[in-house]
Amino acid sequence: MTGARERLLPQALGFLGRRKRVLLALAGWSLLESAHTFLGGYGIAMALDHGFLARRTGTGLVWLGVAALAVVVGGLAGGGVFRGLADLVEPLRDGLVRRVVGRALTQAVSDPAHAADSAVVSRLTNQTEIARDSFAGLVLVARSFVFTAVGALLGLASLAPQLLLLVLPPLLVGLLLFLATLRPMAGCQRAFLQADEAVSTQVGAIATGLRDVVACGAQELTAARAHAVIASEERAARSLARWAAARALSLGVAGHVPVLLLLIATPWLMRQQVTAGALLGALTYLTQSLMPALHTLMNALGAAGTRLLVVLDRLTEGPHGPGRVQEGHGPSVRPTARSTQRAAHSSPPARPHQDGSRVELREVTFAYGSAAQPVLRDLDLTVEPGEHLVVVGPSGIGKSTLTGLVAGLLDPTHGEVLVQGGPARAPSTDDPARLRVLIPQEAYVFTGSVRENLLYLCTAGASAAALEASSEAVGLGPLLQRLGGFDAQIDPASLSQGERQLIALGRAHLSPAPLVLLDEATCHLDPAAEARAELAFAERPGTVIVVAHRISSARRADRILVLDGTRATCGTHDELLVRSALYRDLVGRWHAERL
Repeated sequence: MTGARERLLPQALGFLGRRKRVLLALAGWSLLESAHTFLGGYGIAMALDHGFLARRTGTGLVWLGVAALAVVVGGLAGGGVFRGLADLVEPLRDGLVRRVVGRALTQAVSDPAHAADSAVVSRLTNQTEIARDSFAGLVLVARSFVFTAVGALLGLASLAPQLLLLVLPPLLVGLLLFLATLRPMAGCQRAFLQADEAVSTQVGAIATGLRDVVACGAQELTAARAHAVIASEERAARSLARWAAARALSLGVAGHVPVLLLLIATPWLMRQQVTAGALLGALTYLTQSLMPALHTLMNALGAAGTRLLVVLDRLTEGPHGPGRVQEGHGPSVRPTARSTQRAAHSSPPARPHQDGSRVELREVTFAYGSAAQPVLRDLDLTVEPGEHLVVVGPSGIGKSTLTGLVAGLLDPTHGEVLVQGGPARAPSTDDPARLRVLIPQEAYVFTGSVRENLLYLCTAGASAAALEASSEAVGLGPLLQRLGGFDAQIDPASLSQGERQLIALGRAHLSPAPLVLLDEATCHLDPAAEARAELAFAERPGTVIVVAHRISSARRADRILVLDGTRATCGTHDELLVRSALYRDLVGRWHAERL
């Protein structure tokens, strides 16, 4: 942690140096607030010696009134303290948030493949709030201890200088013992935050790929890996708790030993002409001021102080600085003995037209997170321009993952996904809607006119004739009549899921994209409406990849890709009935559902 302190110290001094007025105002309010510390013990001593013991009850009551008034003034000054604290703390939190977001955006621009960093969620939410709260608590208790200690020590010196001989040595020894624990405690705090980020990363990966984890039967392995990360965080938390317990010894030496020495040395102090009022005032300083301030300071520095140092180190380091948790984004290692999920396929049949994009998957492996089992493994597939391919397989087997890879929404863990000879996710200045369009199962429809929804992917616009033709092709006519035409306003909540799918299909059909990906985009349509929509895309120039949920969709395709988790088989309907047991089983289930 020495490097962290050396790196953070100039930044901290610069931050405080730019807020001198705030610090001066905070010091002034703190001085006023701590006036009752001095007058508390001194007033009690004067009330006893010059008032009640001298049989002057009025004088004693006046001194007690002065002490009470000091408490009231100190309480009123507390409002000013917290206002000054807010002026100091909130800029820190805002600056840290800007730094974390800026660093994440910079990393995303410079290294798009590694931009997904789930640990940034912990930094942006949990860790920035830890820094804010820790800094606020540290400033609050540090300035309170300083002014309280000065007030109490001045009060002791004014009552009897001999009292300092009993209080100062154990106070200093206890503080030194406490400071000796800060460095190892900071190391434990860093280990805990690293473990917290690792848990965040692991849980995020599991949540993203949970469906595929279940589909691949990897529950036990995934649970074991998650348990190992959680157990690591538990060990770090226990180590941190042990060092926190060590603070009790420091507090005992600094806070309780002076009281014990004062009681033991009372006869000697009496022989030194120390009055009973001075002794009572000294006990008041120790028990009502110094001990609470010490307890608060040690808890704040031991917990909030080390936590603040570590969190600031994490938040202000560079994207590749020390302590960065590696997220498993390094280059994938190809296994020596790999399962063959190659798409055993016949040659793509010739098409009446060859407009469209060529799609190639070369030994593609994909997993949701470094600890998850691959959903796709070493998949080889070629879809020729203008071809109509249907993808089938059990639920959770990776069909939607495949469309996400082709659409460029996901990066393969290993291998290449090429569209028209270039990477599917390659940065491009072109409008993405001109290259490909993906319609998922939950169709997106927004508040606006029907025309605006249909032209959503046509940034250059479209003619009225094209609008009419696409709407008629996908079967949107009856819905248009019911809504009142292209200029009718849409309330998405008033549409059924099938109606939303029809509008999304019309939007995709009208788009200029040479590649259309339909991920169960017709699942809420009846078989006749589904057949009409799929026929429209089959006749539309371009390449079509459809994730199907009915056998009828597969029968209409040029080729069918069957995913079964261990290998992929591609061919025509008749070929797959012979070569794929899974396809025969799926066909049997589809027929059974129709009966």
